[in-house]
Amino acid sequence: MKFGAHVSIAGGIQNAPLNAAKIGCETFQMFTRSPQGGPALKLTDEILEEFAKNCVSHGLTDWVVHAPYYINFASTEERIRSSSARVIREDLERASSLKASFLMFHPGSAKGSDFKTAMGWCVEGIGKLLDGYAGSTKLLVEISAGAGEIIGDTFEEIAALLKGVDHPELGVCFDTAHAFASGYDLKDKKAVKKTFDEFDEIIGLKRLKAMHCNDSKVELGAHKDRHEHLGDGFIGIEGFEAIVKEKRLKDINLYLETEPDGVEKDLSVLKELRTSNAK
Repeated sequence: MKFGAHVSIAGGIQNAPLNAAKIGCETFQMFTRSPQGGPALKLTDEILEEFAKNCVSHGLTDWVVHAPYYINFASTEERIRSSSARVIREDLERASSLKASFLMFHPGSAKGSDFKTAMGWCVEGIGKLLDGYAGSTKLLVEISAGAGEIIGDTFEEIAALLKGVDHPELGVCFDTAHAFASGYDLKDKKAVKKTFDEFDEIIGLKRLKAMHCNDSKVELGAHKDRHEHLGDGFIGIEGFEAIVKEKRLKDINLYLETEPDGVEKDLSVLKELRTSNAK
């Protein structure tokens, strides 16, 4: 289990590992393009070489990429669904050229449509974008907080999506704040065990490839996406201690998505929990 955080690519993607090393990351997450839209910067051989060199010089491994926020495979507009598939396929190819382990994304919102139709669009779009894909980066569906009509806020919905797409390259990213907001308790050892027992029964732990590690500004089942620094939210340190100590998660890396002003402290907290676990 390695600990990292989402870091900036300001000034160029090659700067991401430098920004990660500055705050004590062992791994990191980044965007490869603006999360709000616009054309993606070309990844030249020079950029790729400098990125790889910076990762090696700082001992960083297992970096991952987060897809842009505007993706929506469940949109009632075919144009948006097609664009989402194109962007995710592009990001998979870009992530592979950067040798990223995973690309995580949110399927989208079913607003304006019934759930069955929206899920069908998601399955169709994700299946099409993975058709013929031969890169090294694996695609991960991220659990959502359940706000509005977002697809993927329950284990059952994620399981249905995985079954529908039926592709070996599709896995799951578990976000602690999102899952908690969706009603999956993580406050202590008993709750963590129960939640991951349920995950294993419905989805299968073999599908779990990465975790976003965020405390929650909202209470259990509030269905709002609000990240908080570790120990300052409703999950609490006891919950994160249980996650770090959960043997079934020992090979799953944790990526923080908390505010930059306190993320270095969050990393220290995780490292302290790991050290105490080893004693």
